[in-house]
Amino acid sequence: MKQRSAITGIGNAQASFPLEKLADACRILHAKGHMASLAGQITWRDASSRGYWTPALGKSFAEVTPASMILVDDELTVFEGDGTPNPAVRFHTWVYRHRPDVHAIVHTHPRHISALSMLGIPLPVAHMDACMFYNDCGFLEEWPGVPIDDEEGRIISAALGDRRSALLVNHGYICACASIEESIYLAVSMENAAELALLAMAAGTIKPVRADLAQAAHDFLLQPAIVNATFAYWAGDVR
Repeated sequence: MKQRSAITGIGNAQASFPLEKLADACRILHAKGHMASLAGQITWRDASSRGYWTPALGKSFAEVTPASMILVDDELTVFEGDGTPNPAVRFHTWVYRHRPDVHAIVHTHPRHISALSMLGIPLPVAHMDACMFYNDCGFLEEWPGVPIDDEEGRIISAALGDRRSALLVNHGYICACASIEESIYLAVSMENAAELALLAMAAGTIKPVRADLAQAAHDFLLQPAIVNATFAYWAGDVR
């Protein structure tokens, strides 16, 4: 695998700020219980369309810095930075190729989403704090195997469709959004929604949210001001 040792983009104002945010995002995922092992990835589409930034494989998300990032292309060739990419980043490239609106992708295996994924049901939207997923969360009904080849990328990309997120049966989730902030906001919110759904199902029958109210809450909760303020709040906790 071809590599270059220096992250030339770090000195560039356009590149350095998003890489700081990407490092903050990694630390947020770790703090929220999303990264207990290497089973998870986060990527950001380079602003100059040179490829995708992602943390090098093997470093704890709790310790990630901008210097931990590498720039890879669709074939996972490393063009900037030191290290090897997570091989599962390949399925991210499928989403990026088919979704020009997507600029950041998160995929991990947190505890409650993983448990819910074992039940073979879509993510229930039955609480105000889960309404950002109303009609905006795909569902992959069959696990295609470890997502390191093009076929898994094709299947996961199709399940996601034009939505911001998807629940992947027997696996985890994907959040593919317009910004790093939005992807993290949805990733953390989905884990919270999964935990609430499991608690509710253990106690009784879930009462769904009324459709018109769910749609209104979806639009309210996904306002950029709310998304960005929430990300900044979480980032402040992990710096």
